[in-house]
Amino acid sequence: MKETNTDNRFKLLVEILVVSTRLGLTSFGGPTAHLGYFHEEYIRRRKWMDEKSYADLVALAQFLPGPASSQVGIGIGVMRAGVLGGIVSFIGFTLPSVIALILFALLLTGFDVGNAGWLHGLKIVAVAIVAHAIIGMAKGLAPDVKRKAIALFALLGTLLWQTAFTQVAVILLAALVGFLLFKKHDDMNEVSASFPISKSVSAICLALFFGLLFLLPVIREITGSYWVAMFDSFYRSGSLVFGGGHVVLPLLEQELVPTGWISEEAFLAGYGATQAVPGPLFTFAAYLGTVMKGWQGGLVATFAVFLPAFLLILGALPFWDQLRSNPTIKGAIMGVNAAVIGILISAFYFPIWTSAILVPADFALAAILFSMLAYWKLPPWIVVVSGAIGGSLLALL
Repeated sequence: MKETNTDNRFKLLVEILVVSTRLGLTSFGGPTAHLGYFHEEYIRRRKWMDEKSYADLVALAQFLPGPASSQVGIGIGVMRAGVLGGIVSFIGFTLPSVIALILFALLLTGFDVGNAGWLHGLKIVAVAIVAHAIIGMAKGLAPDVKRKAIALFALLGTLLWQTAFTQVAVILLAALVGFLLFKKHDDMNEVSASFPISKSVSAICLALFFGLLFLLPVIREITGSYWVAMFDSFYRSGSLVFGGGHVVLPLLEQELVPTGWISEEAFLAGYGATQAVPGPLFTFAAYLGTVMKGWQGGLVATFAVFLPAFLLILGALPFWDQLRSNPTIKGAIMGVNAAVIGILISAFYFPIWTSAILVPADFALAAILFSMLAYWKLPPWIVVVSGAIGGSLLALL
């Protein structure tokens, strides 16, 4: 029986690795688009989680600093197969872009990919993916007038006041409004998720997160080690980011360019390359670390910038499930879930829509890709390839 359980667990981990790697190879368009890809693959097709658990996981990732889409992917892996499942899910989703950016830094520094037609096509793919995800999630999370109003105010807040902390403030306010409006709400269909992590392990993860955040600068000053300083810079950048991967760019630039670790030109070239690869934007650290200290530096920088996100999601998951199943705060969760819809719509408009839909032909391609996904039910990878080809053709017009 033990061998059978071991075999089943191994098959489950392999399945997670295969699916997450495929997403890591095809998920273009930034964190909001990634959530759309995850929703399509994990929720709609494979039904690894129910809609409410997924929405709650997204809400938790919005609360926490770090790359939201990566944290959601880790959380799905944890719920599927424990901590190992989370690690495997993270590796599959992240490794393709890490390898691509390390190779770019080693071999193709200075190559201009910013104006490539296929890259613009992939931005249009993100429009279709995100639109499809928002429509699907909104049906379950904002079905009535009150929750539609919460979503609207979340949209207005995050769209009109685009700061690093606006998103957190909007979610906290939505939680308060939801608590007041829905504190007597009784949902007979509520599903309690199972997070196979003990609270002691979670507490260790949270302690390690804060310990590294405060101790690394001290160790950096005492030792004067280049590697410790490098690890500290990337770890701190990954720890203090709210609002998605794009927010980490000014932090990394502030840490690396003034110190002379990397030139402004090399920094911008790497950012262009990062836009051309799938997966989380935080993998930009792989390029920066490689420019600074070779492929070893790329791996260290990647580990350092993602470590806070991993520690936080593992540390918060068990407590989050206990909180969300508490009858006294279910209303707050309902408000937060409705606000997430508004936040997604805001991110859908800026920067996804504004950077992709520039001329009528772009909108026409987006409509075709959306139809392929929503009505013809084609696999996302076919939509991605079609978008890249379509973008290349549009560049020739």
